Amino acid sequence: MKKFSISLKQLVEEIHLEVVYTPKPLEDIQIWSADVNRPGLLLTGYDEYFDHERIQILGNAEKGYLMTLPPEEYTKRVEVLFSKKPPVVLYSRQLDIGDYGIEMAQKYEVPILRSRENTSILVNNLVSVLSVALAPRITRHGVMVEVYGEGVFITGESGVGKSETAIELLKRGHRLIADDAVVLRKVSDRSIVASSPENIRHFIELRGVGILNIARTFGTGAVKVSEKVDLAVHLEHWNQQKHYQEIGLETETTDIMGVEIPLAVLPVHPGRNLAIVIEAAAINNRQRKMGYSAANDLMERLGMRF
Repeated sequence: MKKFSISLKQLVEEIHLEVVYTPKPLEDIQIWSADVNRPGLLLTGYDEYFDHERIQILGNAEKGYLMTLPPEEYTKRVEVLFSKKPPVVLYSRQLDIGDYGIEMAQKYEVPILRSRENTSILVNNLVSVLSVALAPRITRHGVMVEVYGEGVFITGESGVGKSETAIELLKRGHRLIADDAVVLRKVSDRSIVASSPENIRHFIELRGVGILNIARTFGTGAVKVSEKVDLAVHLEHWNQQKHYQEIGLETETTDIMGVEIPLAVLPVHPGRNLAIVIEAAAINNRQRKMGYSAANDLMERLGMRF
């Protein structure tokens, strides 16, 4: 599977990091690993399993340990860290780096960054950004909207009414994430996050009308950059021979990059308001996640336990 990277320049801008030293322009330095590391074990002399592709973070614990060492040992351990040539050495809590640290960074051409945040918050921020930026991804044809806080990925063959349904949802106060091309990122074993390619972000195409800029047409409150996929909705032309879900005791799912996403298959025919149906499906999906099933509730009231 293809690996993705993020430039150090983008990371610095998103997390508001201070650049102390860089051997070359930040946009030319790429980060390939979504994992970060606190090199405490390496500083004690144990370098087995050390991953040189990870960002290395030094906080109070690492700095405090180094200060307990004799000067010659201190310089030796610091040089070992920089000699591994990690992509970045990042100091938290606005810690003083010292002349020797900068000297080693220059010798081994390792960027040094610094943050005002405490180490735990800094690690969380880094992992949050890196997990999305470096996640495995695919692009699928469809529409992604947020409905009552639920991320709904709408699919269906061309001309079935996906974009028209999205416009109706936007008029009803919901938000657009992507139209036509939806980028799906697997940020964890249980989560898929959807976004739009940057060059077509916030645009939607309506047959017979043309291209609309949703942020300008409906306002910035009608768009969103990304959203977790909570529900997949597949639109298809009504097939009288097919049995569609009526009671909802069974939850259908669809596989997206190894993650099972709840699926609602909605038949399309004249006179059916799909926007309202998708709103109901989104609410029902949220209730299910909260442990309530209307179908099971009804069956129990009828004396039919499932």
